[in-house]
Amino acid sequence: MTRLVLPAPAKLNLFLHVTGRRADGYHLLQTVFQLLDHGDTLTVEPADTLLLNDIPGVRADDNLVLRAARALQAHTGTRAGARITLEKRLPAGGGLGGGSSDAASALLTLNRLWQLGLGLDELAAIGLGLGADVPVFVRGHTAFAEGVGEVLTPVDMPARWFVVVNPGCHVETARIFRDPSLTRDTPLMKMAALREPGYESRFRNDCEAVVRRLHREVAEALDWLGQFGNARLTGTGACVFIATESEPEARRILQRLLPPFTGFVARGVNVSPAHAALGEQPAA
Repeated sequence: MTRLVLPAPAKLNLFLHVTGRRADGYHLLQTVFQLLDHGDTLTVEPADTLLLNDIPGVRADDNLVLRAARALQAHTGTRAGARITLEKRLPAGGGLGGGSSDAASALLTLNRLWQLGLGLDELAAIGLGLGADVPVFVRGHTAFAEGVGEVLTPVDMPARWFVVVNPGCHVETARIFRDPSLTRDTPLMKMAALREPGYESRFRNDCEAVVRRLHREVAEALDWLGQFGNARLTGTGACVFIATESEPEARRILQRLLPPFTGFVARGVNVSPAHAALGEQPAA
């Protein structure tokens, strides 16, 4: 095995409810992580040491891909190396899970390249130490999430095409969760609500009001996209999105997008493209 290429797909938070706060300060959430067929790409090849290409604006030691590789080495004791090339398409601080997905694809790919034989449960546990969003990408299935985002129940969501708009600003997640006006007491919902008629019209993101107030660009993007449907923030932003029934409809909307905004069209998928590429079945 000399070379592996693996997608690192984006995610959307179809809704994001903040339901409480733990004693250690971490917020309790409910959300649906919707995987997309669009994202970054990771290429790995054997090498004597760990090597990663330069990513503009990110120090190598801070890059989650390199941290994931080192965590896998530490967990298994392997001395194997790899030359890793990360092709970035997803914006940093966009709420699309780019860094977390990159880390998950690194764990999946290096587990295969180094022939470590770790299962998804073990890889997800390593990933959780890197960030709460990493396990959903490791497990590789669109999921209903609770806890701090790590308690995952796979769900199959209906086929949708999404228009994703990047307002071009960076949202600091910690600042949003520190804000005193953030809603922290949304009642818990049951997964069964996802099967109720008109459920999507009730989706909301509890972080949206705070992000709107702090970031004018996000508010403007939400207002523009809202003329075409139920526009929502993903994660703590900055990216916003709407769901459409078809690719042509999504592309017609994207064609009307004007600078300084940028965006893309993507299809929602239930099984991660990373798992499809590896020929593995996601955890059930």
